[in-house]
Amino acid sequence: MPLLVLASASPRRVELLRQVGWSFEIAATASEEETLGVLGAGAGGQGWTLDQVRARARRAALEKARPVSEARPDAVVIAADTVVMVDGIVLGKPTTADEAVEMLHRLSGRTHHVTTGVVVAHGRRGVTLADDSTTAVQFRALPPEEVLRYVASGEPMDKAGAYGIQGRAALFVERLEGDYFTVVGLPLARLARMLETIGVRPA
Repeated sequence: MPLLVLASASPRRVELLRQVGWSFEIAATASEEETLGVLGAGAGGQGWTLDQVRARARRAALEKARPVSEARPDAVVIAADTVVMVDGIVLGKPTTADEAVEMLHRLSGRTHHVTTGVVVAHGRRGVTLADDSTTAVQFRALPPEEVLRYVASGEPMDKAGAYGIQGRAALFVERLEGDYFTVVGLPLARLARMLETIGVRPA
C-alpha cells in the first residue's frame, strides 16, 4: 500500500486518522487559501452561498495537497480545509480573541453550516480527487459571560468558527444534522470512499 501523508498539522485531523488505526506521516505546508477571520461577502459582493463555500473548501484543500504531492509523488496525500458559514457570512479561524467573541455571538442560538473540503492525491499516478461534506449545527443561546470564559480558555483560536465541537464547545450544541467528523475537520467515511476509489484500503 502506498504511504499515506497528511498535509496538515491539525491536531484534530491527526487524532482522527490515528483513531481509525491508519498509518501515515505528516507533511504540513503553509497555504495561501487558509481561511482566516470573517468574510462578509461572496462572489459579486453578495452573501456567501453554500455552493460557493463548498467550492472554496475544496480549492483550499487542493492548495494544501498540491505542494506535498509534488514533493512526495509516490505517496497518497490527504488534505482538508474546514469553513463555517452562518447567514451568508463565512467564518474562518479567528485572528484575535475579540474576533473569536464576535464569531461565537454570531453563532449563538442559530443554525450554521460547517463544510470540510477533502482532497486525495497521488502525484506519480496523476490522480487528484476532491470532494466536500457539509453538516448543519444548531447552537443554543450563549450567555455573553460563557462566551468570554470559553474564549479565555484559548480553545477557539485555531479553529474555524472559533469553536471545537470535540472540546468544551460540545456543550453549545443542541442539534446536529450530518456527519459529526465533518465538524471536527475530516469526514472519515467520505475520505475512506475516496481512498477506495484509487485502490487504497488503509484499514
